[in-house]
Amino acid sequence: MATPHIAKRGPYVLEEKPGKKAWCSCGFSENQPYCDGSHKNTDFTPVICEIKEAKTVAWCGCKNSKTKPMCDGSHSKLP
Repeated sequence: MATPHIAKRGPYVLEEKPGKKAWCSCGFSENQPYCDGSHKNTDFTPVICEIKEAKTVAWCGCKNSKTKPMCDGSHSKLP
């Protein structure tokens, strides 16, 4: 299994409006935490997430969360 690029050693905390979002799983997107298609020619695909109501979201920035696409604190355990 391919290892994702660590885009950020912490979450992207953003105010989100309802709608579908494509979270970058590879870590190479220039539009973090969202997918911009940089995963092409890799083993990665974006994770589609539907936000049902306006709220604050902590998107995983390290790409190692066990609860992708949301941050679970895994960044604190990275080497």
